[in-house]
Amino acid sequence: MEKVELTGGYTMVKRVITVLFMAVAVSISGCGKADRQKTSTEEVTTAEKEENSAEQVTEDILNDNAEQKLLYCITSSPDDSDAVVMQNACIEEGEKAGYTVKCVYHNGDTAKQAKLFDEAVSEKASAVICNSADADSAITDVQNARNAGIPTFLVNSEINQEGTAVAQILSDDSQGVAEAAGYLAETTGGEGLYVELLEKENRKSQLRSEAFHAVIDRTNMEMAVREIAGETREEGMKKTETLLKQYPAIRAVVCENDELACGAADAVASENLDHEVYIIGFGGTDDMRNYIKDGKCLVTVLQQIDSMTRDAVGQAEEYLKTGSTGLEEKQLTDCVLITTDTADNLNNFAYQNK
Repeated sequence: MEKVELTGGYTMVKRVITVLFMAVAVSISGCGKADRQKTSTEEVTTAEKEENSAEQVTEDILNDNAEQKLLYCITSSPDDSDAVVMQNACIEEGEKAGYTVKCVYHNGDTAKQAKLFDEAVSEKASAVICNSADADSAITDVQNARNAGIPTFLVNSEINQEGTAVAQILSDDSQGVAEAAGYLAETTGGEGLYVELLEKENRKSQLRSEAFHAVIDRTNMEMAVREIAGETREEGMKKTETLLKQYPAIRAVVCENDELACGAADAVASENLDHEVYIIGFGGTDDMRNYIKDGKCLVTVLQQIDSMTRDAVGQAEEYLKTGSTGLEEKQLTDCVLITTDTADNLNNFAYQNK
């Protein structure tokens, strides 16, 4: 594969990323921007066709409980910082718009999620804002809410069916990962050995890895090994300690989440190395921000959970008032690269230009 010359700086790398995305069109969430389903052509008899040529039937508007002014916010777990940020943003935006907001957790349990959707139906929620536990089983939950006249707005999660949720607002992880790869290549001059630490062996991890390699494989950087490390800081530290002994020339550790990255940075700090090791993370936690500011890590990729949730509440309000969001069902939100230059703009998963 043709190597990319990095003498043009990070701007050149970003141009390469743009070209790659036009060709690859990869999304971590496994989705693109699909056309919103607004109408469906009704099957009619020949006589009806003559009477109603090319007639289309507008989709039912799911605003049965609009006057209830109740938003149900269903997220993963109180131990998940993303979920806490999502609920706080939902409460703030919802109450500002005059809604009562009820926040509940499914804890990754699909049966619990189904029960929570049933409760939303029985309590006549106006709309559901949800980070789903599962892309397949959640289809039934969202459909049941739809059947009860309740629209669902998914945040940073998707279901494997379109036309059921009103909106699926997703993080463009591929874009963020690719930019991080470009930033690493610029920092290292596109040279050196690196290791890659994934959370687990699944489609999400695979797609993030593919987005990274779509950029880094066009440089002279070489991967020593890709390993499943887990999700915690301790796991990241232990795995990195082992890999540093096996590959002492490592110049970068690429981690799928910020906890792994912080653990990797702790491992590097405990070694008496004679060269810099650059750490990449993903998520945009405040801890990782601080590691970047202290020079322990190079960069992380922020998923804009706060912003996406506020968008979801705004779209729910618009939909309940007008019957339309005016947007496609599937919407991609750009990630933000957090470096030493931008770290001060990040606070509790919310990014503000200063």
